[in-house]
Amino acid sequence: MSSDEQRSGQIVDVLSDAFRDLIDADARAFRRKFRAMAADPFAFYRGTACLFYVDLVGTEDRWADERTGRVWIQGDLHAENFGTSMDGHGVLVFDVNDYDEAYLAPFTWDLRRMAASLAVLGWTKALPDAVIRRLIEVYLRAYLDQVHHFVESDRDHEWSLRLGTARGAVHDALLEAQLKTRVGLLDEVTVIEDYRRRFRESPHLRVLEDEERDAGVRAYEAYVETLPGSKRLGSLTYELKDVVGASGFGIGSAGLQAYNLLVEGHTQALENDVVLSMKQGAVPAAGRVAPDEEAERYFEHQGHRTAVSQRTLQAHPDPWLGWTRMEGGPQDGVGFVVKELSPYEADLDWEALSEPDELAEVLEQLGRATAKVHCVSDVDSPDVPLVDFQTEDAIADVVSGAEDELVEDVVEFGMTYGERARADHALFVDAFRNGRFEHVDPEAG
Repeated sequence: MSSDEQRSGQIVDVLSDAFRDLIDADARAFRRKFRAMAADPFAFYRGTACLFYVDLVGTEDRWADERTGRVWIQGDLHAENFGTSMDGHGVLVFDVNDYDEAYLAPFTWDLRRMAASLAVLGWTKALPDAVIRRLIEVYLRAYLDQVHHFVESDRDHEWSLRLGTARGAVHDALLEAQLKTRVGLLDEVTVIEDYRRRFRESPHLRVLEDEERDAGVRAYEAYVETLPGSKRLGSLTYELKDVVGASGFGIGSAGLQAYNLLVEGHTQALENDVVLSMKQGAVPAAGRVAPDEEAERYFEHQGHRTAVSQRTLQAHPDPWLGWTRMEGGPQDGVGFVVKELSPYEADLDWEALSEPDELAEVLEQLGRATAKVHCVSDVDSPDVPLVDFQTEDAIADVVSGAEDELVEDVVEFGMTYGERARADHALFVDAFRNGRFEHVDPEAG
């Protein structure tokens, strides 16, 4: 058997194993996911964190000691997992914006996954390898510089990319987010009938049968109890006005069950109603290959893990962020993460970024944002007793005097794995179009 045949078989096996339950639940969603992943190497890379960690686990990592080998990571760090949001203090920030894969693992796993994503993205922009290497280095050196800054200042909770500190395309994204409103979102997804708001009919929303709706209402009531007392001022009554099934998520969330909830806002005025997303939690890719025993005991379910991870990795998280478990209905026993469906989200326009100087300006800021999420999620988060040291101190200690070596190591890894991902994309396309994924029929409509 050729090496390509062996690798193709491994790709099929890893993806089939990681997604088996979700494929069984919604094969059509995975047909769409796989077709989206087939579009280009970067789309494939985004959808295959499970394959990345199978390749990564067990490899020697000189930067992972008893502390740095077990810090909070975002878990699926790639170029498109950054964007704007409104933090818990009402400040528009640009930060990591996806926590579904967050877990406890070596800090370098985030850096390596991001570096490889930049290698793939740079290739799709036809940038020379030398330029891609320099861009990855810009990201890594900014990360290290910000870590050292937090060691000196110990003010990681106060630092953020916001309107007063961001530059270039990152600042433009924040300006775009500033123009958005909750009323605009409500007008888009809801209607008012007889002085009461409800969700609009939509191909991405489904009306629930009584049993599932009742289970959704009970899950919402249980979720409210997970909100910290200090956050309870976010709503006047927490009255649930409507609940519907939801679909239409991106590449990473195919097959996951979800619901949209319409809730009373901080006044009885209909313009202040809030839309919440309640999405099924899934086993994180890093946790699938390297489960952390203490974390596995601590988390009640994957929705709990996702919500707690986000609260820990963000300095000032969404006050609506919580978790619940469905009791009864078709999703009985499944854990969900609940958060606001925020109108203030805007992503970078990566297609418009093509010149190395523009990319470098963005990546310098993303490196600092990555350092922020790592360093804020440590002993300073006393509500989650899983990391009992200062992350910035641990990272600074392990890289002390060897910063250039870390940069060289991660750059080389990123370039090598980026090449591997491009080759894997071609193997995946051939495997999918030739029907090698059981229960995901490429001929079906």
